Amino acid sequence: MFSVLFLLVAWAAAGISCARLCLAAVEAARPAAERPGQRQVLTLYEAAFLAGGPHRVTELTLVSMHRRRRLLLAHTGWATVVDPEGADDLERSVIGAIGPAGQARTAAVRAAASAADAVRALADRLVSAGLAVPDSARSHIASAVRGVQGATVLTAALAAVTLLLPPQEQGADAAFLAWFGLPLLLTLGCLAIARIEVHPYTRWASPDGQRLLGSLSPQSDGDERAFLTAVAVRGVGAVDDPALRAALTGSRTAHRSH
Repeated sequence: MFSVLFLLVAWAAAGISCARLCLAAVEAARPAAERPGQRQVLTLYEAAFLAGGPHRVTELTLVSMHRRRRLLLAHTGWATVVDPEGADDLERSVIGAIGPAGQARTAAVRAAASAADAVRALADRLVSAGLAVPDSARSHIASAVRGVQGATVLTAALAAVTLLLPPQEQGADAAFLAWFGLPLLLTLGCLAIARIEVHPYTRWASPDGQRLLGSLSPQSDGDERAFLTAVAVRGVGAVDDPALRAALTGSRTAHRSH
């Protein structure tokens, strides 16, 4: 009797969790409604957000300010204000994160600026335009994936407990235990498909945003624009200056670069 109950629980957990993940994936993949005059190009800040989220936007801002001598990023991990007048809201957020002393740890500046109102406003605009995945959709998918993983562990655990039951309580032989393999196969298959199909929707860019990101052509712009585009899309990995890369990645990289 207990073995039958365990099997029903395993099936219920597998079915509900997989259905929840499918619904979350469909919701995240739903294309945005067509909007009159919808733009077909991205600004560098928008590209940075779609490629890497708030931290990538802050990295791009720091690199851009450093290259224009508005900010000094030292390989020791300190950021120093050179020009206190920011050119836009994001630059002003960075300057505000550094504080009135004019100098602060780069890691702390990046964390504070990434959570600033300017970055949230950028995210809201991209979500409204259908180019970014809303926070709620990403959190729903992450929660649904954890649910399927939990159902997988539960199914395996219930099968193991069934094996430990007394013979009169097992209710069947190995043929019965094989029925536990079906919900286990369902959850594992769902996780494998999610790894391939759902994973892109847990990133920052929606399908439309990914399309615009893929259309970026840094080679057609000037050298500085091409460099900043590469930083926006690839992050710190696009920085070929060891000192600047060390300033952005932390003191351990700085030590290795010397």
